[in-house]
Formats: sequence, C-alpha cells, structure tokens
Amino acid sequence: MSRFVSVLVVLLLLIFCGGMIFLASWDMPAPSKAVEKVLPDVRFPR
Repeated sequence: MSRFVSVLVVLLLLIFCGGMIFLASWDMPAPSKAVEKVLPDVRFPR
C-alpha cells in the first residue's frame, strides 16, 4: 500500500509541475477587440 501511495504522490506532483510549466510557457494572445465607451459630461464637473 505504501508503494501505491508513493507512486500516486509522484504522479500527482509530475502532473502539477507539468501544468505549471505549460501555463508559464503558454503565449496566450491578448484580446484584440476594441472597446469604446461614451462617458457623459455630467461625470466631469468643472
């Protein structure tokens, strides 16, 4: 039973480390949609 738990812990650790490496090296593109919002003049007092 101890060997099974050891193998399971090592496998989970490898999966976790692989996921972290994947997220650190993934070049995720930034959103390219233009955002345009009209602000009313009332919000900017003089």
